[in-house]
Amino acid sequence: MAHGIVYVGSNDHDVYAFSAATGRVEWIRQTNGSVESSPVVSGATVYVGSDDGRIYALNAAHGGILWTRPTGGFVQSSPVVADGLVYVGSNDGRLYALSSLNGEVRWSRPTGGPVGYSSPTLADGMVFIGSTDGDVSRFDAATGRPEWAFPAGGSVISRPAVADGIVYAGSKDDKLYALSARNGDLRWSYLTGSSVESSPAVSGGLVYFGSDDQAIYALNAATGK
Repeated sequence: MAHGIVYVGSNDHDVYAFSAATGRVEWIRQTNGSVESSPVVSGATVYVGSDDGRIYALNAAHGGILWTRPTGGFVQSSPVVADGLVYVGSNDGRLYALSSLNGEVRWSRPTGGPVGYSSPTLADGMVFIGSTDGDVSRFDAATGRPEWAFPAGGSVISRPAVADGIVYAGSKDDKLYALSARNGDLRWSYLTGSSVESSPAVSGGLVYFGSDDQAIYALNAATGK
């Protein structure tokens, strides 16, 4: 939500803008595929991906298309915007950094596997993302240079969280992983009863996440206890 407007995508291929106060539809913008990516607002622009393989930049006030950029696969990942760049993953197995102004590709790098619902996380000039080959990867945010990739035991569709030099991400191998943000070394992992597809959140020295075993977990962020 931004500017008193709630922005949301739909499987009917549309992006909707609703008044937060009344629920009135402010505008609707059609794409050519289901919109499973969560819209992100930066300034006066809404950025969102579509299963038509494109990333859209829309005018936040009236939904007009400012630019679109095609990728080679579904874009279910939610964009992150910082320092004039839009970072987003695609099912074509690449992470993209686009100009927020015109959609020009500044760089794109392979992730080793398709990027499903995992979305980029920015921290300390680095971008972290998961992919369905089971990797959690770190790239230099300015240049796209690959820094490291940690192999989890299953697909990573969880969005990584970064706090106090540790990267947290869930995997379909039923585990939550805590990795060194500097070099990707494993700090600890915690086995749940089923796939961990939710995105972890860190607060007050604890990491919170859900599992398909129908439980919500709170672990010591430093030790995994």
